[in-house]
Amino acid sequence: MPIYEYQASTDECCEHCAKAFDVMQKLAEEPLKLCPECHNPVRRKISAPNLASPAPSLSKENLEKHGLTQFKKVEKGVYEKTAGKGPDFISDK
Repeated sequence: MPIYEYQASTDECCEHCAKAFDVMQKLAEEPLKLCPECHNPVRRKISAPNLASPAPSLSKENLEKHGLTQFKKVEKGVYEKTAGKGPDFISDK
C-alpha cells in the first residue's frame, strides 16, 4: 500500500496538518478531504517515491554474472560486444 502525504489547503489548520502528515491508503481509496484531527480541508501532496534499492549495476562483471550480453553502437547498423557471451559484432550490413 502506498503512503500518501497530506497538507492543509487553507490557512485554518492545526499543528498536525500545518506541516504535513502521512497516511497509508489503498490505491482505490478516495483521497482524504479533511484533516483527521481538526477537520479542516487538506490536499494530497506530490512527493518523491521511496525506492527500495538502487538499479542493478550495468558493470561488465555483473552483466556476465547474470548471463547477459551488452553491445554498444559503433556506427550505423554496427554494434560491438562489450560484455558477456555471443558474437563480437552485430551488423545489418
